Amino acid sequence: MKLKTKTKWTGVLLTAPYLAGFFLLFVIPFFISVSYTFTRGVGAMEFVGLANYADVLGSAAFRLAFYNTFRFLLFGVPLLMAVSLWLACMVNGRGREKQVFRSIFLYPMVLPVASVVMFFQVFLAERGILNSLLTLMGLPSVGWLDSETSFGVLLFLYIWKNCGYNMVLFLAGLHAIPEEYYEIARLEGAGRGQIFRRITLPLLEPSTVFVLVISIMNGFKSFREAYLLAGTMPHQSIYMLQHFMNNNFDNLNYQRLSVAAFLTFLWIFLMVAVIFGIRTRREREV
Repeated sequence: MKLKTKTKWTGVLLTAPYLAGFFLLFVIPFFISVSYTFTRGVGAMEFVGLANYADVLGSAAFRLAFYNTFRFLLFGVPLLMAVSLWLACMVNGRGREKQVFRSIFLYPMVLPVASVVMFFQVFLAERGILNSLLTLMGLPSVGWLDSETSFGVLLFLYIWKNCGYNMVLFLAGLHAIPEEYYEIARLEGAGRGQIFRRITLPLLEPSTVFVLVISIMNGFKSFREAYLLAGTMPHQSIYMLQHFMNNNFDNLNYQRLSVAAFLTFLWIFLMVAVIFGIRTRREREV
């Protein structure tokens, strides 16, 4: 009994610094931010109920940011997962080349975001490399970063930056599938498409759920690329929720910032809860 108690207190003492930092840097600021959503002012705060929520939800800038973020996730996450799964399936069957391909596809993750974005700025600028090539071919130049095409540029950056990491996660799931299942399926005369639909996809479901959640999280982090590409006021097609929050922070409007941050948190929380809820329900049915 004494040994058990001593072990318990040892665990508490070892986790105490982490828990203290977690509460100090995350939990307490979170509740302070939530309190701002119901008040006006920063010093002598005045309770205003849901007025700040009505103000933010009625803002055209917030609605545009929400729509762009939703559209970005709607297109970006499925494309990223499809590309990552395809790459994982392609690399999975290789021998020594596997490590080379892994390194190639993981390389974008170790590159500094600022240097990558700087390259794209030079390459896609109004008088950049790509437009110069188009002019040489007699074609009109394109405003890659100040038109609707900027959405496609940001989408490409998101997929290119994250597909290698997701590929490794899918590879881990593929390696966990027993090879005997594939051998039996081939003996039964199943084709590649049938094997993929009947064996690979069902058994890859746990990895797929995890990759989906990670992809959504990384989708919200794409503000870095959008901010470095076009600054605080980019083309309206890539004006994201993080732009709205960042601009309100610059204007010292902590109430609108806190409301937008809390609504974004609720959005992420609900999406992840729905994903895991569907996953749990499917497990119970099986």
